[in-house]
Amino acid sequence: MAGTRAPSRWRGGGMRKGTRLRLVLRDLGSGSAFASMAVSGQLPIWSLVLYGVAQVAALAGWRPFANRVKLTALLLLAVALTLGTNVLAGSLNLVVAACAFAGLISAQRLLSTPDAATDGQVHLSGLLMVAGGAALSGELVYGLFLIVFGVLASIALALGVVESAVPEGEPVPVRAVMGPLATGVGFAVVGAVAFFILFPRLNWNMIGPSASPGLGVATAGFSNTVRLGGAGTIKGNPRIVLRATLTPDPEKETLDAYWVGRTYDVFDGMEWSNARATSNGSEFMTTLRPGQENLVHQHVELMPAYGARTLVALETPSRLGNAVANTQVGSRRTQIHELGGGEVRFRDSGISYSYEAYSLPPGASGDDVQDLPPEEQDALLSLPEGLDVRVGQTAARVLNGERDPLAAARKLSAWLQREYSYTLELSGDVPDPVADFLFQRKQGHCEHFATALTLMLRTQGMRARLATGFFGGERVTGGYVVRAGDAHAWTHVLVPGRGFITVDATPPAHRASQSPRLLEQLINFYEIVESQWRDVVLDYNFRDQLTVVRSLTRSHEVPKKDEPASRAPPPRAFGAALLAAAAAYTAWRLLTQFLSRERPLEATRFVDAVEAQLASARITRVDGETLEALDARLARERHPLSPALTPVTRRYLEARFGGRPLQQGEATRLLTDLRRAVLTESQHVASEGTRPPQARAS
Repeated sequence: MAGTRAPSRWRGGGMRKGTRLRLVLRDLGSGSAFASMAVSGQLPIWSLVLYGVAQVAALAGWRPFANRVKLTALLLLAVALTLGTNVLAGSLNLVVAACAFAGLISAQRLLSTPDAATDGQVHLSGLLMVAGGAALSGELVYGLFLIVFGVLASIALALGVVESAVPEGEPVPVRAVMGPLATGVGFAVVGAVAFFILFPRLNWNMIGPSASPGLGVATAGFSNTVRLGGAGTIKGNPRIVLRATLTPDPEKETLDAYWVGRTYDVFDGMEWSNARATSNGSEFMTTLRPGQENLVHQHVELMPAYGARTLVALETPSRLGNAVANTQVGSRRTQIHELGGGEVRFRDSGISYSYEAYSLPPGASGDDVQDLPPEEQDALLSLPEGLDVRVGQTAARVLNGERDPLAAARKLSAWLQREYSYTLELSGDVPDPVADFLFQRKQGHCEHFATALTLMLRTQGMRARLATGFFGGERVTGGYVVRAGDAHAWTHVLVPGRGFITVDATPPAHRASQSPRLLEQLINFYEIVESQWRDVVLDYNFRDQLTVVRSLTRSHEVPKKDEPASRAPPPRAFGAALLAAAAAYTAWRLLTQFLSRERPLEATRFVDAVEAQLASARITRVDGETLEALDARLARERHPLSPALTPVTRRYLEARFGGRPLQQGEATRLLTDLRRAVLTESQHVASEGTRPPQARAS
């Protein structure tokens, strides 16, 4: 249907090469801007689908909204009202709704007639979308899409300027201008970086950073129970769930440490739970056990992949608090409360969290049995009904009379590691998972090893419990990261006078993450780059700017004792000054050469296009004949092209010598009239040449 498509000059097959490339770059730039919002994982699915369809259609050159401006405007109005209603109803965040609407506006513009006004609106909506992406996420992937948008949009805008200077019908010299355009974009990037570094700013976090859930489902978490059975698929997951900085810093590449989240003391034969599950009152700081000197301080960030509200800390935690919950609308302090099993939870829900933790140093004495409520003391010796009698018999045989709880636990642990193998491939639930592990399959994962050790100790009258959390930690950019695959279970054995001591029956090689090493290295590299992005870009503030300036002008050398401080600038300042001077001189030379180069005047480009049209009409010119003389000669000869050439010649002379420059679109209109006259004359000559001699004579 004629009314459903844009004019033919805007269809993919009828565009000039430069125009087609410019539109592709413009559309891809808009797609990058939309992707900078989409990576936050917060946009509605329907907005992703609609924009994706619009992007594909635009790249294919199909623009169905070219002649339906009013209809699409009404549709956008309806969408805006719907989004506003959802925001008022509380079912949609205001920032998310604004970002989704900006994406729909951009999609509507992509499918409209690609004139100068539409191009400007597409680029403007792209700027709105990257601003929305910064509000939703601002993470490293967002930064990559921001750079892509800036480069593509800049080149598209520059091609638009070049295209407007080329007469209608002439090809755009894409290859000739891409070099200078690339240089210009490079200077723009350098200028943007310099502006970012030098322009006074506030810390990103001071405006209320938001958190994004990211892509993918959360993979780690804590529940009220731990059920034996099934495959330990989480051990192969390399996603980072925790970042932590430790004081004092152990400065190790990997930590041989346990991050405890909660413990369990009641086992019913299939799953672990707690004798006490009540919650204490909420507060901003919780003390789990008395502190002492040399506590290990931890600043912990729980990532969106963590997917739980349980605080974890290095064994043995003393105090937890100063918690912050990060949500889609900002960050706020949140209270914490203690549950059974030593678990501490955030009171408020969030996408991610940060908090402070203090733990006893390794080897320090923890809590004792007298500090536990009576029901928890009894639970430490409880056994499930119907426990296979072979469990106690085997424990007694292995211990051979050993009664010291810690020595007994270590002896049983060594026996389990020697006699049993680790596997993640299990068949699923069985009626008696402990007996199946010990006497049938003789293979299992960490929960089987920890459960077997805990129950074997209890059969010998020694108090023990199951602990869950994470094991390990890899060093990345001054801190440590913990993965979902580091999820682990182990045993706490109660030693009189010393408290609970960790004993791990799982073979050491299988305690940490079991994910592919290459994948872990790639994620580590991404984590390093993202950490630099946060430090250098997101958290860059006015204090950092002062530090940069001082680092260029102040020496870091400490003067020797009794040596008077030198008043002369340090050598580093001279080096920085020389570099700055060289950069300024180079920029001045390049700018001078660029401004001083000869540029064809607009009138000159216009007359070149006129002469090209006359040459196509095979107009014979006398040597040295100017356009004005040619026009006068054709007028005397009453040439058919004279009526179209006369106004063209007059406007050229006025623009070149009369101080009346060509107005926007005027050159195109005059050249179009001249081209039509040339085409008409060519058709007339051709028809005369094909007529019989008798007809031409008559």
